[in-house]
Amino acid sequence: MSDILFLILRRLRAPLITLITVYAISVGGLALIPGIEIDGQRAPMTIFHAFYVMSYTATTIGFGEVPHAFSEAQRLWVIFAIYLSVIGWAYTLGSMIALANNAPFRLTLARGFFIWRVRGIGEPFYILCGYGQSGSRLARALDRMGNRLVIVEPLADRSGRIAIQDYAMSPLTLTADARLADVLVDCGIRSPLCLGLIALAGEDSINQAIAIGARVLNPNIMIVARAKSGVAKANLESFGGVSVINPFETFAFNVGVSLRSPVILQIEDWLTAAPGSPCPPSVQPPRGRWVLVGFGRFGHALAEVLDREGIEWKAFDPMLPTDPDARLLHGDYTENILHDAGIEAANVLVAGSDSDAVNLGATTLARRVKPDIFVIIRQNQMQDRALVEAAQADLKFVQSDVMVHECLQVLKTPMLGRFIAYLREADNAVAAATLERVRHEVGNSSPRAWRFECDVLQPGIFFAFFQQGDVRFRIRHLLADPTNPQDRLRAAALLLEREGEHWLLPDDDTLLKPGDRVLFVGDGVAVRLQERYLKEPGTVSWVCSGNEPPRSMVFRWWHRRFRGEG
Repeated sequence: MSDILFLILRRLRAPLITLITVYAISVGGLALIPGIEIDGQRAPMTIFHAFYVMSYTATTIGFGEVPHAFSEAQRLWVIFAIYLSVIGWAYTLGSMIALANNAPFRLTLARGFFIWRVRGIGEPFYILCGYGQSGSRLARALDRMGNRLVIVEPLADRSGRIAIQDYAMSPLTLTADARLADVLVDCGIRSPLCLGLIALAGEDSINQAIAIGARVLNPNIMIVARAKSGVAKANLESFGGVSVINPFETFAFNVGVSLRSPVILQIEDWLTAAPGSPCPPSVQPPRGRWVLVGFGRFGHALAEVLDREGIEWKAFDPMLPTDPDARLLHGDYTENILHDAGIEAANVLVAGSDSDAVNLGATTLARRVKPDIFVIIRQNQMQDRALVEAAQADLKFVQSDVMVHECLQVLKTPMLGRFIAYLREADNAVAAATLERVRHEVGNSSPRAWRFECDVLQPGIFFAFFQQGDVRFRIRHLLADPTNPQDRLRAAALLLEREGEHWLLPDDDTLLKPGDRVLFVGDGVAVRLQERYLKEPGTVSWVCSGNEPPRSMVFRWWHRRFRGEG
């Protein structure tokens, strides 16, 4: 706010000096001019009365001639002062209007108001840098999960769209370059309520600068950054403390997972989707011959996965140089090059160029030759979504979809990411059992995921392990509705971690120990009700034994007396 005051004083210095000079001359002259005669003596006007007269005269109120009638000389001076003050006020008001329309001043004023609002946030929040396709979708997903957002976007047209979109809690928005340290500080990067920062700018170099700057300013928060190139990803990973997401490598890895176990990928997409999203279908591409249209970063990532899986493939791209690898063909996106790539014998077509028109054309040409070919298509522009949907591809790569899923996997709870990693190492039976359990307990909409930690510093957990006698605390107790223990919460336990060990899909009768961490999925009501087990010993006793311990001093004394303890 001091910057705003300094700017106002600097820009209005001349008008304010002019206005002060006008009033000084008018008031001084009126006080020096002799007034009318009263009892044979001239009655001059005091400075106070002169200022009073000039104040109501200059503001066009006009109370009359006070404290006495004016002399002709005083009236002549007041006429001069009126026109002089009109000129002074016209100059001052014009300068104020010009200042209000000045772009730098308006930006400074908006920045000051933004800083004031950020300092007033009283709940945890995330900082989102970049409001493109991925940023806007992630912002809506986090908002539906009940998270407060501070958004930084350098383009005014993008940041301006935020105000007209439907958010449960309107994000605080700043139009600025998040690479600057003062911008991150103004966004609350050092606030103890800042949960993390997500860098989703369009260029890798910008995301690197944002992530590194945030890590330096606050080493304790979670940082997620997008990196489309291998070099940028390696640089950020070497810096440490940054979760780096490469959308091309992530999608290619998911394709490899779907080749081996499509149910695992189905569960991952479902659990990391925005709350309320329907369960996606299970998709398993065939392992035959693949044809890749376009061989940029996306094609390279897929080719590496196909090589690891031992799948035959060919790729063509007009930008490919002469290469001794016979699988790489140089040519335009035409029907002839599709035939050269062996489309007639191919089982899968990957339309992965950076042009949606090329991808749609390649899909049409391939289906003309082989109608039943499995198609993986890449969508580059959001405005082409309807056209890509009309192509009815078997699998679709949308960078914003991948980024939202991966960011939510990191941000919702890190334990969910570990569970998915463990699930990939397990067999298909465990994946199928996971899907069946979640669907049975929660339903077909994407659930929320949260971690429940058996922290003995919490009153309820301390009572559960040390104060309720022979009753053992189990997972089924955490799944009981604390308001009616006969009912079950809409939740399921997916992972139990204890002292470096882990168990997938733990049984409801599993005994819990101090320090255990359990990953649950369920609805928002289950999250809120389960928090009562942390804070309320009475709730734990009621659910575990059917009895609620006395809370007041009198009832505790009576309870001990009844049991013969005192």
